[in-house]
Order: sequence, then structure tokens, then C-alpha cells
Amino acid sequence: MVKLTGLRLFWCAPALALILFAAGCKKSVPANVAATVNGRAITYAELDKQFGRAFPNQPEGTSQDETQFRKLELLRVMIDEEIMLQRAEKLSLIATDAEVDAKYNEIRAPYTQEEFQKQLDAQKLSVEELKSKLRRDLSVEKLMNKEIISQISITDKDINSFFEANKGAFNYPENSYHVAQIIVTPEPDSNVRNLKRDKAANDEQARRKIQMIEARLRQGEDFAALAQNYSEDPNSASNGGDMGFVPESALINADAETRKAILTLLPGQVSAPIRTPVGYRILKVMARVPAGQRELNDPKVQQDIRDTLRNRKEQLLRNAYVDACRNDAKVSSYLAISLAPGFEKK
Repeated sequence: MVKLTGLRLFWCAPALALILFAAGCKKSVPANVAATVNGRAITYAELDKQFGRAFPNQPEGTSQDETQFRKLELLRVMIDEEIMLQRAEKLSLIATDAEVDAKYNEIRAPYTQEEFQKQLDAQKLSVEELKSKLRRDLSVEKLMNKEIISQISITDKDINSFFEANKGAFNYPENSYHVAQIIVTPEPDSNVRNLKRDKAANDEQARRKIQMIEARLRQGEDFAALAQNYSEDPNSASNGGDMGFVPESALINADAETRKAILTLLPGQVSAPIRTPVGYRILKVMARVPAGQRELNDPKVQQDIRDTLRNRKEQLLRNAYVDACRNDAKVSSYLAISLAPGFEKK
């Protein structure tokens, strides 16, 4: 059954250290408040509802620690979403009723009334809740369009320079696949190079981390941003997980599940977590390219270069913008405080 699109939480999550501060952590906090953002509450009821949607089928034997870990990760996403929504409010960019209705009708169009209701029921959503989510998503999208997308300009000179510097990359002696990956390994390593300096130290931590990343991808977060923040591959994390073009012959050396994913995923699709001999991997196939030399006058080459340059610039500006907005916000995560032994004593 096709899932509704457009129902995502905002993609970028802060480091735990940035949400553990709370000037009023010793004050009386309402029992139902999981966090506040500039004084606006995110309740445990809201968190539990989002958790039920993100993790509808908890594996048998899931521990309380695992559940709390996932809730903390999800709360981080909700906090960032609230920060960006408040920023949209400040700039008068909240989606109008007409914009929400148009998006709702777009989502609703492929289904009969009965099919649509089944989709809502499966995700435990009412029509009102769906429209509320759409308003938040559209508002943040308008914010990003105004503050980020509209500021990006890729010139013909930029494209020509990129092609000349990377011409060999457009000569494909065999079928190739443009692949990005997120890697999580169980071995401790103090030299991890992702932006969050986040590293799993054992297999249990690695398994939980890859599940967290998968959940956030399902919620609509950007693959490249998650790779930059959390991937443990030193060669591709800083580039959003981009491995470049992988020739088909190289796949013979890959493990069976990785090879199968690359050969079967369509451009734009993301794999489920794959257990490999070195840890866990999530793959994204961005393009499939047949053998042969591509020239700059090929419209697809120009568009691929333009997209690459735009995506790089957009990711940089998004990260900087979200960090700036987060630094300007007053955030208290009471769930994080409750899980940090002795924090209030420090």
C-alpha cells in the first residue's frame, strides 16, 4: 500500500549537549512537558503520539533503554522542527489555509475516500492532524525557500569549471551507479570525522544508531545531512555520504546484500539497513549511468553538475542556518535532563 507523502518531521537534529541546558532546570516543571522551545511546550503526549507513528511495531524484547533512546532522538527532531516553525512565524511565512488545502487535495487525489481513510488510520492520523502537519511542513519549506534556496545561484562558469576539473569522472567504460552511503561500525574510534563527532563503541550501540538514522530518513530528513552528521565512513561522511560513481565490475567485491541493493534500487531510493562484515550500512542510489564518455553539451551532464553544486551549497547553507537559529533559541529538554544522572547537581 502506498504511504502518504509529505508527512515528515523536520530533518535536522541538535547535539545532546545543546539541549541539555536549562536555566530553569531546578524550577517546578509540569509533569506533562517533555521540552520547551522559547517557552512553548512540547508535551509527552505529543512525543508519545509521534513515537507511535515512527515506531508502530516495536520489536519483541525491546528494552526500556532502547525506547528512551529513540524517544530522545525523536524529541530532538521535534525541537528543531519547533525552532524552525517559530522562525517561520517570526518572518510571517506560515502556510495559508489555501496552501494547506491545496497540498491536502494533492495527497488525497490518488485515493478513494475509503482508501484514504485507511491510510489515515494506519498512521493514526485524523484529517485535522494531517492538515496541522502539512501546515508545519509547508511553513518550514517556505522558510527554507526564502532564506536558503533563493540565495543559491549556479552559473554556467561554475558548471564549466566543475566539468573541466572532473572530466574523467564523466567517462564511463562500463555501467556505473552513483551511490551514497551512511556507515556505522561497532569499533571504538576517537578520530571519527562526522560533524557530531558521534561514534558507536560496540555492536549494540551501532545497531541502535543505524535504527535511529533509518527512522529519521523515514521521517523525511535529508540523507546527505544525516551522513555528514552521523556516518562513520572517513572517506564519504564530509561529502554527505557521496561515494561517486561505482562501476558495475566493482560490485563483485561487495557483500551480497550491498550488491543486490545497488543493482535493484531505483534512482532516489534508499535501502533498509544492511548488516555487513564491518558494521551497518544504508545506501542511496542517486543515478544509474550507462557506459561511455559524456560531454558538457549533454543536457544531463549539465543538469547533474548543476544539481551537485546546488546540493552542496544548499546543504552548507541549511546547516549554517539551522545552527544559527538553534543558537538563538532558548531550549530546555526535560526528558534529556531526567535521563542525565546528576545533571541538576552540576
